[in-house]
Amino acid sequence: MVTMNIQIFGTSKCFDTKKAVRYFKERNIKYQLIDIKEKEMSKGELTSVVQAVGGLDSVINWNHKDQDLIALIKHIVQEDKFEKVLENQKILSTPIVRNKNKATIGYQPKVWEGWAE
Repeated sequence: MVTMNIQIFGTSKCFDTKKAVRYFKERNIKYQLIDIKEKEMSKGELTSVVQAVGGLDSVINWNHKDQDLIALIKHIVQEDKFEKVLENQKILSTPIVRNKNKATIGYQPKVWEGWAE
């Protein structure tokens, strides 16, 4: 049995976050649920996720209701983009599921099954 260190970053209103929690609960896999509205990711956590999923653009919910903020992030210089996302984590796609140095965005049960092998 592989030990997993699962962290689920999401919000209480996010349907896919609820599905992710249910996925791990049904399999008796311990997880830690972090509501990013209450406790945001640290710089290190966000950096680790961005590296695991192939870039900052992958973690941003481009359809977020705050389109002014999305427009700003789209047009900001590249070196300032990470800090702006770190300051405005409400625009992250959720859930973000971390297992040590691996991470997924959204509901990804097929990927999580691979983590357990």
